Amino acid sequence: MDTPATDLDTQIRAAIDQKRLVELVYGNKRRILEPHDYGIHKGRVKLLGYQVGGSSTGRLPNWRWLEVKSISELRLLDRTFPGGRPCPSGKHHHWDQLFARVKPPDGKDDTGSQEK
Repeated sequence: MDTPATDLDTQIRAAIDQKRLVELVYGNKRRILEPHDYGIHKGRVKLLGYQVGGSSTGRLPNWRWLEVKSISELRLLDRTFPGGRPCPSGKHHHWDQLFARVKPPDGKDDTGSQEK
């Protein structure tokens, strides 16, 4: 199993904790995304993010899986985002080990529904 570089690990955890957008290079494309989940998925260290800008071969905005070992030039932006987004299925992906997950927006549960 790959272990992320300490500084990259620290930056990803900080971005998730502070709900800050990140700019990074992945697949030779500069991307801007909301980092949501970070951990080990199917034996690989991955980041699940919601890409909102930058280059992509697919439509935007959209969810993206990124293998952390292939991320470069990551930097935290001053822009923030509200927090977790609703999952179309209402369920999260299964992680072998979850290091960090963005908190839901204030007043909402983990699925994005309003708490009662």
